[in-house]
Amino acid sequence: MQKEIKNEWIYAQSPNEVWEYLTQAELIALWLMPNNFMPIPGHEFQFQTKPIPRFDLDGIFHCKVLEIVPFQKLIYSWKGGSGNGSFTLDTVVEWTLEKYGKGTKLFLKQSGFKEFNLSIFTGMTEGWQLNIQKMINHLNAKNNDTTKV
Repeated sequence: MQKEIKNEWIYAQSPNEVWEYLTQAELIALWLMPNNFMPIPGHEFQFQTKPIPRFDLDGIFHCKVLEIVPFQKLIYSWKGGSGNGSFTLDTVVEWTLEKYGKGTKLFLKQSGFKEFNLSIFTGMTEGWQLNIQKMINHLNAKNNDTTKV
């Protein structure tokens, strides 16, 4: 079984603009989930969504900022379970940004999936694609708003 999700996307926006959508809680909520993220190493935070019984997930993902290099790299743990104190999902999410022409190349790697996480792995692989598209839409709309002024 593949144990990592790997993707890359190219944005017309600068790394600083993309970075905001990875590190500001209110912007993360626009494209991913409500959260209490703070870009501080060691900060523990949660993503919250509706429970997902078919994956045995209560809808609360417990995360911790592991590494942060402003405008370049963000790494955090991502754990979830049924809410009984044990985690059936225990992964690490790594975002890397590179300047790409006038824009940005964004890399995602989520690692640590286990054999019994196959359905979660499949769901998250599809979910990242859908959610990143939401981020792109928000970034593009923001740029269109500023160009009309």
